Amino acid sequence: MTSFVNINYPAEHPGVVRFESAVGAARELRKGFDSTRGLAGLLLAAIVAAMVVVADQLVENWAEGHLLVVWVAMWAVAFSVMALFAGTARQLAARVLTALDAWSSAIAQARADVRLWEAAKADPRVMADLQGAMARQENMDEAAALPSVAVAAAVKAREARPIDLGSRVLRAYPSYYI
Repeated sequence: MTSFVNINYPAEHPGVVRFESAVGAARELRKGFDSTRGLAGLLLAAIVAAMVVVADQLVENWAEGHLLVVWVAMWAVAFSVMALFAGTARQLAARVLTALDAWSSAIAQARADVRLWEAAKADPRVMADLQGAMARQENMDEAAALPSVAVAAAVKAREARPIDLGSRVLRAYPSYYI
């Protein structure tokens, strides 16, 4: 008599499942993290520390008998400064992070442009693509500046002109490729 054995093997390794779960939890934790809050807290702590130092310098000359009063006065200054500058510190932190993001994206764009230009200098096909894109952009700029009647004639005349690369003559992509 023949018997069949069906053994169910798991389709995924349990260790991989646990690891993917941990990575997903870490991503969720990172989404809830606001870097502006940390920077604002740091700025606020610096402002409060500066104000406490100033308050300490002012009350340092008081007599020893009034130490509790001085301690309470310094903490009152600290909490009032925190309440006063909390919104400003958060706004400053947000502006700083926005400026840093814009700066880093501008640097990344500049590096990408340099890499593309180096690739275009090494490969004539990439250079032809770049020149074609520049020609199309010029056509679009001219078309935006001209009245609608003269647009078709200007675009047609521009496409008919070849792009000169010294000894080689390349034509921009015909309109049916775009």
